[in-house]
Amino acid sequence: MSNAEQPFYRRPVWIVVAIFLAVVLLGGGIAAVTGVFGGGDDDNTAAPTATPSATSELPAGAESVCGLEGYATENDLTDAPSATWKIVGNMATPQDSEVAGPGSTEDDGRFNTCFAHTPSGALFASVNYLAASSDSRNVPRLVELLADGPVKDELEATPAPASDSGDATRAQVAGFKIDSYSATEATIDLAMSYTGGTTDGQLISIPMVVRWEDGDWKIVVDVSGSPVAPAALSSLGGYIPFAGV
Repeated sequence: MSNAEQPFYRRPVWIVVAIFLAVVLLGGGIAAVTGVFGGGDDDNTAAPTATPSATSELPAGAESVCGLEGYATENDLTDAPSATWKIVGNMATPQDSEVAGPGSTEDDGRFNTCFAHTPSGALFASVNYLAASSDSRNVPRLVELLADGPVKDELEATPAPASDSGDATRAQVAGFKIDSYSATEATIDLAMSYTGGTTDGQLISIPMVVRWEDGDWKIVVDVSGSPVAPAALSSLGGYIPFAGV
C-alpha cells in the first residue's frame, strides 16, 4: 500500500513523530516506544549544576519570541520550580506565564508555546509539548513544535488532519532531571507515570531533547526517532519529584 493510500498515522515519518509525541501518551506504552526506535544515548546521568551566566546583552537569537525574560547557558535547576498546574489534553502541565512560560496560549489553552531561555523554560516546554500531543485536535499543529530538520520538512509537505481517536492509557509527569543543558540544546528526562491499559502502574523515562530555535524551545526528532531512548523505571530515584496530580 502506498503512502497516499495509507492513513497519515501509518506513514513512516508520522509513526516516528506519533510515538515520540503522542503514542507514548495515548496507549503506545514502553514496548512500542522502545521497539520502534532505540534512541542514541542511554546514559541518563544528570549533568552537574552550575550558575547561569549573567549578561546585559543577549547573543543574537537568544531573545524569547514573546518577550519572556531570563537567559542561562548552564543548568542551575536543583529543585522543582514553582508552577501553576493546568490540564492540557489529558495531562497536568506546569505553567508560569511570567517566568518560565508558556508566553503564548492558543485554542482555548490546549496549544501552548514560547518558553523562557532557561532550564525551567526547557522543562516546562517539554511537559507542555507532550501534553499538546495528548489532545488529538492538536495533531495538525504538532509540526510547529519540532526543530528544523528532515522530519519537520516532510511533515510540512504532508500535513495531517485532526484525529478523534484515543485510548484508555494516560500518563502524567512524576519527576524530572536535566541530563544536559546549554543555551542551544537541552535534554530533559521526564519520569512519566502511566495508568490504564497494559502500561498501568508503570514509570517510564521519556527523555526530551529540545533545541533553541526562532526564540523558543523546539523538540528534536530525527528520521530514526528520539535521539535518546525511553526506558522503564523502577522508582523515582535520581529524579526531582515534579507533579500536578
